[in-house]
Amino acid sequence: MSLLEGKVAVVTGASRGIGRAIAEELAANGASVMVNYNASAEAAAEVVAGIVAKGGQATAVPADVSDFQAAQELIKTAIATYGHIDILVNNAGTTRDTLLMMMKEDQWDTVLDTNLKSVFNCCKAAVRPMVRRKQGGRIINISSVVGLVGQAGQSNYAASKAGVIGFTKSLAKEIGSRQITVNAIAPGFFLTALTDALSDEMKEKSLEFIPLGRWGELPEVGYLVSFLASDKAAYITGQVINVDGGIAM
Repeated sequence: MSLLEGKVAVVTGASRGIGRAIAEELAANGASVMVNYNASAEAAAEVVAGIVAKGGQATAVPADVSDFQAAQELIKTAIATYGHIDILVNNAGTTRDTLLMMMKEDQWDTVLDTNLKSVFNCCKAAVRPMVRRKQGGRIINISSVVGLVGQAGQSNYAASKAGVIGFTKSLAKEIGSRQITVNAIAPGFFLTALTDALSDEMKEKSLEFIPLGRWGELPEVGYLVSFLASDKAAYITGQVINVDGGIAM
């Protein structure tokens, strides 16, 4: 029996990067996966096609999860499609990097809405169905090492990801008695659309601060998500686990 056989997962921001790797790994372990995307319909379709080609189940559903009603509809669609929801992975994220003195209000608001408010929106929609089903559940929020240590030019991003950590710990205490676990993962440097903009010089210099001497590979986040989503992790909640090569030590 597969690790997640019979489970239903919703992954936000799953059309590319870390979200895609998470969706693919969950499906490889037997979960039916709802691949959420905002604008990248073609990329999301590719994720679904890849999962189905390997014998898995997946559906692509558009939703701007920074919008409360859209997030509600996303979870309703997952339940209507697969009958229930067991796993929610809040991965949707964006950046608008600039120094605070140069930052515009909309650059702050966009990052906070996409990275933090979306977590509230989706959890608000998913928790009640999980509680009613009385089968427990898994919520996994993707934060960042930047939310732990900060980064110049990313005060908006750092605030949003630190907020995800505080939210995770609080929600874990609220719903632990219902056997619903809530954990956060804080990735370090990975090659994604968000890091493609970095110069080769900056990428090379970053290796000096990573004890393992390399950037992470996307599936390495997916492996941890699949474990936390499984019954094997039933006694782990309210935790922040770094996948960063040791950079935050």
